[in-house]
Amino acid sequence: MDLTLYYHPLSSYCHKALIALYEHGVAFEKRLIDLSSEAERAELRALWPLVKFPVLQDRARQRNVPESSVIIEYLDRYHAGAGRLIPDDWDTALQVRLWDRFFDNYVMTPMSQIVADRIHSRNADLSSQRTLLNTAYDMLENQLATHPWIASPDYSMADCSASPALFYASTLVPFGNDRPRLSAYFERLVPRPSFSLVIDEARPWFDFYPFAEALPQRFR
Repeated sequence: MDLTLYYHPLSSYCHKALIALYEHGVAFEKRLIDLSSEAERAELRALWPLVKFPVLQDRARQRNVPESSVIIEYLDRYHAGAGRLIPDDWDTALQVRLWDRFFDNYVMTPMSQIVADRIHSRNADLSSQRTLLNTAYDMLENQLATHPWIASPDYSMADCSASPALFYASTLVPFGNDRPRLSAYFERLVPRPSFSLVIDEARPWFDFYPFAEALPQRFR
């Protein structure tokens, strides 16, 4: 098989890449990387010296593609299925890329910092991270007033990013009753086959998530 995804089933960024692969119906292998294993770290380092996943290896094109957003762009260019995750229209594509970065920088980043704090028992002041999540939620609530999906009329890369970001962030800072559009949007994301499959595959690992007690029972 030409494509291999180097990943971990709990990683939000890996979820994002997996969702895109499933959306396109691409045949690929998975290589689970345990970062606590020096041998497996070395295997990943040979592909991407920063030792970060996901990395997509395309043997047919002799390319190693790191970073979830770049992987999705690559799939849209070389392995697209019936639909595209980045629209042809430039203005719409720009909005898709903007909201993709929004989820990575302003939802996944503070979420990851809160999770890392618990993993390392730092007990730091995380009020700024929680404030950032609340600000991001408010911006999403406003954006969803005029968009069925977050950035375009159709499901896009930005929605691939939204799914894992909101899945984990909501266990740390709930959406709240004053954000009905955001809650409804998340409920549209949950049953999407690509995201449902990612959650099903991650389910055996959820006990290792530091905030596992906050996961809704339907995901356990």
